[in-house]
Parts: sequence; structure tokens; C-alpha cells
Amino acid sequence: MGPALRLLLLGPPGAGKGTQARKLAERLGVPHVASGELLRQAAADRSPIGLKAKAYMDRGEYVPDEIMIWFISEHLNELGADGFVLDGFPRTIEQAKALDLELDTEQRPLQIVIGLDVPDDEVERRLTGRRTCPSCQRTYHMHYDPPAVDEVCDEDGTKLATRPDDEPETVRRRLQVFHQQTDGLYDYFRERGNLVSVDGCGELDEVSKRIDEAIEAGPR
Repeated sequence: MGPALRLLLLGPPGAGKGTQARKLAERLGVPHVASGELLRQAAADRSPIGLKAKAYMDRGEYVPDEIMIWFISEHLNELGADGFVLDGFPRTIEQAKALDLELDTEQRPLQIVIGLDVPDDEVERRLTGRRTCPSCQRTYHMHYDPPAVDEVCDEDGTKLATRPDDEPETVRRRLQVFHQQTDGLYDYFRERGNLVSVDGCGELDEVSKRIDEAIEAGPR
């Protein structure tokens, strides 16, 4: 794996995209671009776009395409990095087309899309254990990726919280929206020739190893 790789992690909420993307970015030495974390930080900063996005996320709905496309495009342009790991964007075919157009124009197209496969019942179980730091927005899982001190952020010592979009009713709504709006991305990237499917169930290190092996093998 080289430091200039441009990757996307794709999967349902609770598939472990955030944790795996962060670890993968560290291994590759490239930025981790997490749309959810960026939007939540924008909401915490009370920026207009952050507050608008928060209203959708708290209901378990996707932020509209026009907001997300502008928001992430601006961030990628400011970042200016050749390599990156995208996490949480794109979530619709319209977003994917806009992203591909911009990256192709800049001659830094996506190289590999990792599709994490996790069944719905496992997703629901995982999300009940997820916690987020209200201060730095780092995410944890109380079973799979716990903090060193129970319910306390490793980075800044802030007490962890359960996000509104991880409540049971909202989780079911999020899964419904995922299947309605995001399932089509698998076919879209498969047709583009850069999708690799990876089993997202199991221990954290096991899934990380599968991701590394998938990247080495490349799309097929």
C-alpha cells in the first residue's frame, strides 16, 4: 500500500467504517475524511450549514445532496492531499457522480472502494454500544473499540455520550434510508470497476486484515 492511495469505505451505519477508516488512514499515512464527524463539528460550532445538517441527522435522515456535495468538496479542496480515506460520503448515486466528476477533473480519481458487508441485525446490536465524545467527536464502541477509562474519551477526558441517531427507533430508520438510497452505490462502483467487498463481521483486527488484503489484491 502506498501513501497516495485514494479510498472510500462504504457500508451501513454501524458497519465500523469510522473505526476502520481511521486506522487505515493511519497505516497509509493519509488524511481521514469523515463526513459525519465534520458535520457534527460544524453543528457544534453552530455554523449555518452544521445546524441545518444536524436537523436531518437527528431524525436519522440523510443530509440533502446539494449540502453534502458542496460541504465535502470544499473540505477536499482545502485539504489538498493526493491521498485520503473517505468515510460516510458519498451516500447517494448523485453524490457519487459529483465526487467522481470533481476527482476525475483533478486527475486524482478514487482507486478502491471497500464495501463492508454487515447484516442489519448485527448493525442494530453494534449501535447500542456506540459512544461519541461531545468535545472532539471521536467515536468508540464499548465492546469493540472501548476507551481506556470506561465512558471517558481517551483524547480529552470528556464523558462520552450516546448520539441521538443511535437510539433504537432512529437506527431502524437509518437502516431503512440506507437501503433505499445507498444500496445502489454498490452497483455504481462495481460498474466503475473499483469495488471490493469485505466481510465486516468479526474482531476489529480481523476486519482490518481483510481490508489490507483486499487493497493489496485490488478490485476484481
